[in-house]
Amino acid sequence: MHLLTHLEHVWAGTKSPFLIANGSEYYFDDLVKQVEPNLSSIREGEVVALLGDFCPSHIATLLHLIEKRAIIVPLTHETARDHEYFFDAAHVDAVLKDGALKRRPGQASHPLLETLRCQGRAGLVLFSSGSTGKPKSILHDLNQFLERFFTPRPALRSLNFLLFDHIGGLNTLFHTLFNRGVVVVPTARSVEAVLETCERCQVELLPTTPTFLRLLLLSGMLPADFPSSIKIVTYGTERMDQETLDQLCRLLPNVDFRQTYGMSELGIMRVKSEARNSLFMKIGGEGIETRITDSRLQIRSQARMLGYLNAPSPFDEDGWYDTGDVVSEKDGYFRIDGRSRDIINVGGLKFAASEVENAALHFPGVAFARAEGRMNPITGQHVELKVQPCDGGHVDTSALLTFLKTRLPAHMAPKRIRLQDMTISHRFKIL
Repeated sequence: MHLLTHLEHVWAGTKSPFLIANGSEYYFDDLVKQVEPNLSSIREGEVVALLGDFCPSHIATLLHLIEKRAIIVPLTHETARDHEYFFDAAHVDAVLKDGALKRRPGQASHPLLETLRCQGRAGLVLFSSGSTGKPKSILHDLNQFLERFFTPRPALRSLNFLLFDHIGGLNTLFHTLFNRGVVVVPTARSVEAVLETCERCQVELLPTTPTFLRLLLLSGMLPADFPSSIKIVTYGTERMDQETLDQLCRLLPNVDFRQTYGMSELGIMRVKSEARNSLFMKIGGEGIETRITDSRLQIRSQARMLGYLNAPSPFDEDGWYDTGDVVSEKDGYFRIDGRSRDIINVGGLKFAASEVENAALHFPGVAFARAEGRMNPITGQHVELKVQPCDGGHVDTSALLTFLKTRLPAHMAPKRIRLQDMTISHRFKIL
C-alpha cells in the first residue's frame, strides 16, 4: 500500500495544518517525519503493538507501519494492566513504547495472520471491551479498512475525543487525514478541558459518548460556555437516553446532534438520524446490509473483520453478524433499546432496562441510573435500580419510587432502589 504517496498528493499545496496538539500546529509534510523509534528493523507482516495517543510521533509511526505492511495493534496507557494479555492474544512480535522498540521472540503464528502475510497486506488488531468475558482480538485487513476513506468527503475541524485504540478514534483520524481536515487533540478529556480546547481551536465537530454528554449537561456549563464554533455533535459507543438528548437539543438549538453506529468487528457505518432529537436511525453505506430478527439487529458488511485471533468466528454461514442490540422499528427507522443481556423478564413480560432508566432520569437530582433484572422465585425476575445523585445532592428513594410508579407499568416498577456512584471508564462509558 502506497499510503504516504497518496496522502502527500492529498495535502500538496495546502496551507492548513493537519494536527493541533499541545498548543502547536503540525503540517502533514512535517508530521510524517516525526517517526520514533527507527522502524528499519520492522519487517513486512510482523505484528507490532504501538502504545500511544494522537500526538505527532505516534500518528507518523502509525502511517509508516501501514506503509511497511505491518499488522498494527494500537494501544493506550490506560489499558496497561491488560497489555500482556493483549500481546499474547494478538501474537505481538514487537512493542513500540515511549520511543523504544522491544521485541518478543518466539511468537506462535495464526492462520488469519498468515493469510494477510501471504497477500502482502497491512493489518489492524483491535480489542473488544471485554464486558462479557475476556477481550476478543479482532483482526482487520487494513487495506480493506482504509478503502472507504479514498472517496473524498467533506471534512471539518474535529476534536479527536475517542482514543487511539478505538475504532471511532481511528475513524476520525483517517477521515480527517484523507480529506484535508484538521484534527484537534484535547489537553485532557474532562468536560472543562474539552470545552476549552474546542473554544481555543474553533472546533466544528465534537465526536463523543452519551456518558460524556450527560456529564456536560450536569456540569452547568450549558449553554453559556458551549463554543459557538461547534456545529455538529456526534454520539455513539453506548446507548443514548432520550431525556439527555431532549435537554441538549433544547439548550443548544443551533447544534446538529447525530447518532453514530459501529462495531470493532464490522467497522464504522453511515447513519442517518430521523431528526436531531430522535434516537431512531437508519444504517447503511456501500457494502452494508441490515435485518432485524426477533427484535435483534443483524448486519452483513463487506468491511467486516477477518476474524478473532482468540475466539471462534461470530458470523453465520451467510456472513450475518448478530450485534446483540435489541431494537424498535418505526417507518423504516430503528432505535437501539439496549443489549439483549439487558432485557428483563418479569412474569413473562419482557422489557428493556433502558425504559426504567429513562423514567428515572426525569426525576430531579438523578445524574445516572442503571436498572437490572434480579432473580425472583415468584415472577422469575424483578427490577432493581441503582441511582447516582447529582454532585452534592441527594435523592429521596421513596419519592423516586412513587414517581416511577406513576410513569411505569406495575411490572417495571423497581422493588429496590440504591444510591450508588457509577463507574465511568476511561472511554467515558458507564460500566
